Amino acid sequence: MGEVVFEDRHYRDATLKGEAERARAPTPASARFDEASGRIVVDFTNGAAFMVPARSIQGLEKATAAQLAEVELLGETGLHWESLDLDFTIAGLMNGIFGTAKFMDAQRRGGQSRSAAKVEASRANGAKGGRPRKIS
Repeated sequence: MGEVVFEDRHYRDATLKGEAERARAPTPASARFDEASGRIVVDFTNGAAFMVPARSIQGLEKATAAQLAEVELLGETGLHWESLDLDFTIAGLMNGIFGTAKFMDAQRRGGQSRSAAKVEASRANGAKGGRPRKIS
């Protein structure tokens, strides 16, 4: 294989491009828990704000108000709760990623469960011919 040559000008050009992109992008300025609304609020340097329901985030479902209020910015990209040992990326939260795939799936199902009683009731209903048809 041929040798890859990386010249100083490539590094300089990439650095300048990155700095220009960063200057155009909104940067998080602060993060806080708004107890009245139950939301985590991230304020940006351009005046915009992002809010997410705190207890819809995995690991914060049962957190106390005091624990939620510990939220702090983790660099320019994340949120951190020290006492909960919990970190989330702001971009991930803005894209609706509030936890693991399993957690998100459970959230979408709205807390459905597959208890033994539900399974048995479903089987009994099925033995009777299933759910009755709706009459229009």
